[in-house]
Amino acid sequence: MTSRNPLSRRAVPVLISGLVLLPLVASLLMRSTDPALAADWRTARNDSSHQAPDPATTPQAVLQVYAARTFGWRGALGVHTWFAVKPPDADHYLRLEVIGWGVRSGWPAVRISRHTPDAYWFGNRPKILLQRRGQAAEALITQVLQAAKEYPYPDSYRVWPGPNSNTFTAFVARQVPGLGLELPATAVGKDYLTGGALTADAPSGTGKQVSLYGLAGLTLAAEEGIELNILGLVFGLDLSPPALKLPGIGRLGLGM
Repeated sequence: MTSRNPLSRRAVPVLISGLVLLPLVASLLMRSTDPALAADWRTARNDSSHQAPDPATTPQAVLQVYAARTFGWRGALGVHTWFAVKPPDADHYLRLEVIGWGVRSGWPAVRISRHTPDAYWFGNRPKILLQRRGQAAEALITQVLQAAKEYPYPDSYRVWPGPNSNTFTAFVARQVPGLGLELPATAVGKDYLTGGALTADAPSGTGKQVSLYGLAGLTLAAEEGIELNILGLVFGLDLSPPALKLPGIGRLGLGM
């Protein structure tokens, strides 16, 4: 009888720890040089990033989805996501998102406001994840607004593993598969399935996922590719376009 090598038993946890820690350390180091990290939340930049079409000169409907790194050191780990919608001929946008501040004091977690649609998020410039205009946006806007009303955690917020802002965005995306929204790997909380479900459509609507309360899971989809969720952090391989997905860092490769 041969004895098992104790080193081989340690190899898997050491490898997993390395896969988690190395990208996070790299992301923290990159984040440490970002001026937004040193900003005071009371004075951090929150003006327009000039990515949303001006309603005064854009009569057509507009639907956009944004993501921006979160405030402070947490920005090394993840992003905050939200919707900005403008029905046809409207003179303003509606911004739909989940925000944790004030929830403990009785404020709703789901906020629908006229806040600047493309504003910097505490000094962090947002990135457009998806954009639709004209007739392609009109029906989707109606569906997005309805899905936001049906979100099952309107008064609840938990940074990790969810429900949080990314849980909300992913929920709406699943309810409106016509969006075809692929959320970034850094959208921590997107894999927290509502209602305690263990399986669901991927947010893009192009595949399936299994998830244990957002702490462990697997997604297989045409848009997301292969994503492995470990403690809310995503490792993945995207095939179209080719890219690696790493915790904190996000996408390494072509495309967004």
